[in-house]
Amino acid sequence: MNSQQFRRFLSRHPHSHRFFFERPHISRRELFQWLGAGVTGSVLASTAHATETVSTASVQPINKAKNVIFILCSGAMSHVDTFDFKLTPDTPAELMKPETINGIAWPSGIMPKLGQSLGDVAIVRSVRSWALQHNLGQVWAQIGRNPTAALGDIAPNTGSIVAIEKEKERTAAHIFPTFLGLNAGDMVGSGYLSSVYAPLKISPSTNGLPDTTNADGQTRFESKYALMKSLDAPLRAASPTNTAFADYGAFYEAGKAMMFNNTVNEAFRFTTDEAALYGTSGFGNACLVAFKVLRANAGTRYVQIHFGGWDHHQDIYSTVAGRLPALTKQLDDGLSRLLADLKSAGLLDSTLIVLMSEFGRTVGAITAQDGRDHFLQQFAVFAGAGIKGGRALGSTNADGSATATHAWAQERDVRPEDIEATIYSAMGIDWTTVRYDDPFGRGFEYVPYAKEGLYGPLHELWA
Repeated sequence: MNSQQFRRFLSRHPHSHRFFFERPHISRRELFQWLGAGVTGSVLASTAHATETVSTASVQPINKAKNVIFILCSGAMSHVDTFDFKLTPDTPAELMKPETINGIAWPSGIMPKLGQSLGDVAIVRSVRSWALQHNLGQVWAQIGRNPTAALGDIAPNTGSIVAIEKEKERTAAHIFPTFLGLNAGDMVGSGYLSSVYAPLKISPSTNGLPDTTNADGQTRFESKYALMKSLDAPLRAASPTNTAFADYGAFYEAGKAMMFNNTVNEAFRFTTDEAALYGTSGFGNACLVAFKVLRANAGTRYVQIHFGGWDHHQDIYSTVAGRLPALTKQLDDGLSRLLADLKSAGLLDSTLIVLMSEFGRTVGAITAQDGRDHFLQQFAVFAGAGIKGGRALGSTNADGSATATHAWAQERDVRPEDIEATIYSAMGIDWTTVRYDDPFGRGFEYVPYAKEGLYGPLHELWA
């Protein structure tokens, strides 16, 4: 569906995709949709799930990935200073040290290690956000739909959809959660799905997971746990009208499986020397743990890493902590090492890495505050899972303000919905799936309007 067809479809099927600052009011219908979404928690607590049915458009997923690492650089990274680099009169060339690597304009001064890793990376430069408000855009990137639209408030994280789809593949040896959230921040959870599919949210540290031992020792702990179960087991039984206690019991069992466990310790603990290889930063530690967890092969299939602080309205090129050079150093150290370690361990070919922000930043001259403001044009980075690296797909015009070439079958800007569809396809999941177990009985589409062909995966990444 090219740009013209895309616009015609939107005119026939409007679905809340006007830009955020173009919303002077809401309709009566939208008000009731939002209010309905707001009571989701009470509905889920008291209403039985409908019988689940699934309909699909019989598409063919590419099915190249076993695992996903999704990195959300919240705050909005400047695309024209990083992965869609543009040299302007305001760009500090001595800091950026621009060069061309395999035909890709690259700021080697702030990301030298990733410059050496570009052979493993594909950069999609024809990406455009729907919204310029941080939280809205960040949630949109995680759920692949408008958070303020119908069902947006109860939409699960992409990782939760992966978790429920991969549930049937779990074995007794899979003691790690399917969905792991690192440096989680305001990470979206499982939405209307069972909390069994929510992310386990942790902030990596050298101490590993907390509370995985007991001061009384393992034998005494097992005895106390068995007594507890004998006393309240009936409360944890599955109920046709309320899954809360069953979910609660499942959390206990999952937590117990990770106690007194050397596999857990090996995956979640790390030394200061190991951290130094990844840059000794919060982001680097998350990349290190993501690698160790996937290497353990103990059940985790989707890892989301939150890397915040990219909201550079002021002093973007300052070398103080928190500004672009400092953050890109963390990104450069952590991501380059992650790529190298995954490749060395034979895991890169089965692990899809996706990196993006919620939107980009203004192009051309910097502002009077020496920064860049919010802007719709952005990028997405892909690596692993058989993706053909060493290239950029799509291009922008001279100043990076708009897409010049699209470089994919739909011949339009890539949207968050398309990136979500790409993740599903890579994982062997039919992105046109519709679940009928949502509390409102509307039918929850994995990717909205995918059955109609409006959104779909970027299979060109593998071509």
